[in-house]
Amino acid sequence: MRPRIIQADGQIGFCWVTPDGVRIGLPDLVIDDDEPDRLVATHLEALDDALIIAAARFGDLLGGGRHPDAQERDDLVELHRALDILVRDYALGAELAGIVPDVRAGKIIGTATLFSIRARFPVGLLGPAPLDGELDEPQLGVIGGFGQMQLVDPDRPWKGGRWVLNTETGQRYPLTLSTMLFDSSGVNKEAARREHREAIEACIAGAEAPDADPFAVACGLDWLLYDWLMAHREDADSAEIQIPKGHDSDAAMIVAAACASVRVRARIDPGLTAPVGDY
Repeated sequence: MRPRIIQADGQIGFCWVTPDGVRIGLPDLVIDDDEPDRLVATHLEALDDALIIAAARFGDLLGGGRHPDAQERDDLVELHRALDILVRDYALGAELAGIVPDVRAGKIIGTATLFSIRARFPVGLLGPAPLDGELDEPQLGVIGGFGQMQLVDPDRPWKGGRWVLNTETGQRYPLTLSTMLFDSSGVNKEAARREHREAIEACIAGAEAPDADPFAVACGLDWLLYDWLMAHREDADSAEIQIPKGHDSDAAMIVAAACASVRVRARIDPGLTAPVGDY
């Protein structure tokens, strides 16, 4: 008999069990299995199905259409934890199986990560954005200037950074990658994407530094990843992540960043260390 996936009625997400019915995570399954690639592929497809269910159940909450009530707040916490654990387990399972995430994996993991971030928004579980409180309030109308990726602390890249619009008069306004790519003139879009990706990768690499604060790392990485994902949606009304043609390696970056975020947040959120459904 093979391991199988189970999901109780009303359960958010899913979990693996051994042939004997013992709950187990994908990474532990992959280590001793003769066909680990099948397990990883099955996990990814089940996660894709879980996202469809989550979109139908929580779409208006994730999209900001209304505020959650008390029960819905609990459900959103359960949703983000379930998705985070499943994303982390996919990343670790794929690594153990020697599988490089392809475009489909990057799209599914990216969408799951966006769902998780949006679920954390209304329940206060997403920390402050980099440079929060240090930038000027945006003005109405068109503002001239140049966009720059500004790190919070170049000597500590694990603190993250964000796009900033610098004006000739000295103001600094918050900017997004989406605005850089789609609503600005004179922007080298490939250079902007490359610089943003490098900031994400630097944040991941610095996450294990001895002086890296888990909360600061989580805030920096989550906001950089969120900005990237929002700029790579299928359209403005969709949460489905797209990977541009010729940028297949973005998939591995998305998976690595999503996994790193979950692992660092698990150091301050015990709910991310429990199996799906047990928190």
